[in-house]
Amino acid sequence: MNISYHLRRLAMGILSGNPKDEPLHYGEVFDLWSTLMAGNSMIAYYQTMVHHAGDEDLKKLLDEAIDTCQQQKTQLEELLKENGIALPPAPPAPPDACLEDIPVGARIPDPGIAATLSVDIAGGLVACSAAMGKSIREDVIMLFGQFHTQKAALGAKVLRMNKEKGWLIPPPLHLKGKHDC
Repeated sequence: MNISYHLRRLAMGILSGNPKDEPLHYGEVFDLWSTLMAGNSMIAYYQTMVHHAGDEDLKKLLDEAIDTCQQQKTQLEELLKENGIALPPAPPAPPDACLEDIPVGARIPDPGIAATLSVDIAGGLVACSAAMGKSIREDVIMLFGQFHTQKAALGAKVLRMNKEKGWLIPPPLHLKGKHDC
C-alpha cells in the first residue's frame, strides 16, 4: 500500500465525527486568534468613537457594533480556550468622555467615524470569507459564516445611514449606458 492511502486513512480517522474533536490547523488558529485580537481593538476604538460622535443614529450603530464584537469575542475566546490556545491581549476600555470636553480641532467628525466603520465592516467581510474558505472544521466555518452575516447586516444599516445623512462619498459613477454615444 502506498503512503497516500495511509495518509487518507489517517485523515479520515482524525477528521470524522464531531468537529470539536478534530484538531484545528494552523490557518484556523491564526484566523481565530487574529479575529479576536482585531475585535478587541475594535471594541476599544468604537467605545472611543462613541464619545466623539454627535449624531444619535451613529452612536446607536457604534453601540450595536460594540455589542456584536463583544458577542463574537465571547465565542472566539471559548473556542480558543477549548483548544488550548492562549488568548491575545485586549486593550483596556477607554475612559468616559463628554463630546463637549473634546476640543473641536481634536474631534473626529461623524462622517469620518461612519466611513471608518464602513471600511472596518468591509474588511471584516473579506476576512470572514477568507477564513471560511481555508477552514476544514465545520464549526469554524459556521462561526465565521455567522460573523459574516452579522457584519453584512450591520454594514447595510451603516450604508443606509450614510446615504440618508448625505455622508456617503461614492466612487466615480458610470452613468453612460453601453449604447450611449
